[in-house]
Amino acid sequence: MPKVFITRRISPEAIALLKQHAEVGAWQGEEALSREELFRNIADADGLVVWQDKIDGEFLDHAPKLKVAAQRAIGFDLIDIEECARRGVRVSNAPSGVDDSTADFAIALLLASARQLVEAVNTTMNGGWQRFGPMESPYLGHDVYEQTLGIVGLGRIGTKVARRARGFDMKILYHDIVRSPLEKELGVEYVPDLHKMLGMADYISIHVPLNNETRHLIGAREFAVMKPTAILVNSARGGLVDPKALYEALKSKKIHAAAIDVTEIEPIEPDDPLLTLDNIIIAPHIAGASALSRVKMDVLAAENVIAALAGKPMPSCVNCHLIK
Repeated sequence: MPKVFITRRISPEAIALLKQHAEVGAWQGEEALSREELFRNIADADGLVVWQDKIDGEFLDHAPKLKVAAQRAIGFDLIDIEECARRGVRVSNAPSGVDDSTADFAIALLLASARQLVEAVNTTMNGGWQRFGPMESPYLGHDVYEQTLGIVGLGRIGTKVARRARGFDMKILYHDIVRSPLEKELGVEYVPDLHKMLGMADYISIHVPLNNETRHLIGAREFAVMKPTAILVNSARGGLVDPKALYEALKSKKIHAAAIDVTEIEPIEPDDPLLTLDNIIIAPHIAGASALSRVKMDVLAAENVIAALAGKPMPSCVNCHLIK
C-alpha cells in the first residue's frame, strides 16, 4: 500500500478514510514538527496531508517518492506549486470546507467593528458601564443596513458574503479581474476600477488569494481614496494589506476602523504597532475554524490524496494544469 504522512493533527474521520487506502502515519503533537524531523518522516511518503508547511525545493528533495501534497486549508501560498509540478507532485487545497464559515466570520467582523462591540463589551467586563445620555455614549456605532458594501474578489467566499449582506439590505458593489455570472442573482454591481469602488464603499471586505500580483493590494494609495468613515474587513490573507499603510490610515483617521482575522506575520508580533490602536479588531486567523469546517477540510484533503494515488481526477487540484 502507498504511504501517507500527516504533518499535523487532523480529524479522526479523515484518518479513517485514508487508512482504507494507504498506510498512514500522523504526527500527533500540539506543536509542528521541526524541519529536520519533518524531513525524516516524509522520506518514503507517497502522499502528504499538510498544514502551514513550507513546501519548496529543499522539502521535495527529502521526499523523492512524493506524488501528492494535500493542503487542509484554502491558502497554499507556502507551497511552490510550480516546483511541485515540475517534479510531478500534485498539490491540492480544501476550499469548500471553509467558505460558509469564513463568510459568516467576515460579516461578524463587519458588525462588531461597525457597532464597536469589542470595546463596549470590554468596558462592561471592566466595570465601566454607565448610564449615557442619548448622544453621549462613546459607542454610537455605524449602521450596516442600507449601507454600501464593496467586495474585493467575488469568488466562492465573496459570493457568500454578498448573499449574507443582502439580508441587511446593503447596496453591494464588487471588483474582480473577471465579472461574475451571478450579478443579477446576487443583486450586485460590478465596478471595473478598484479605486473607484473603494471610494464608493462604506464597508470593504477582501476575498482574493494572495500571490505576487495581489500582495499589498491595499496600500497607501488605496486608503487615500476610501471614505473617512470606511471600515475595512480582511478575512482572506494578511499580505493583501500593507500593514504600515493600514497603521497610518487608522492612526491618522483616513479610515474609520478595520477588523481583520489575518496579519502579514502570524502570529502577530507583540510589539506590532497595530496592537496600540483602538480602532482595529484583530482576530487570530479563526474565520474558517468552526468545528464542522475543520472536518470538511480534512476529509476533502484525504479525498484529494486518495484520488491522486489512484491516478484519478482530484476534487481540488491547484497545479494539475501545470503537470505535463
